[in-house]
Amino acid sequence: MLNTEYLTKSLETLERAYTLIRTSSEGSIDYEMYRNSLVKGFEMTLEQCGKLLRKRLTPYFSSKKVADALTFKDLFRYAYKYSLISEESCVERWMKYRDNRNNTAHDYGRAFVEETLSLMDDFINDVKNLKAVIENE
Repeated sequence: MLNTEYLTKSLETLERAYTLIRTSSEGSIDYEMYRNSLVKGFEMTLEQCGKLLRKRLTPYFSSKKVADALTFKDLFRYAYKYSLISEESCVERWMKYRDNRNNTAHDYGRAFVEETLSLMDDFINDVKNLKAVIENE
């Protein structure tokens, strides 16, 4: 079984930051701290999902080298192909999460935070579902 301990911690941190940012006044120092935590938690959780899914998919390929060559988005396409993810719409959401994450390197402003916040409910649910898939190898 793959070790999902770090993913669990990342998800717990993300959920806590998400709860706290929604109770903070925009512009306050608390809001800024929770925003930073939310963005970092989102990035770390997303990266952990990709790493663990790659490990989970490796047996479906001829070698580890082939699985290691897959892009992040390919991982989710193959997860759908091999019925690890049941909905094509879920794959599309993961791609949107990745696109959002790629924007974090360029924009930590208000619009980015609002977009990231709008993804959180689905993202948290999708992470929990993916975690269950990864743990049931």
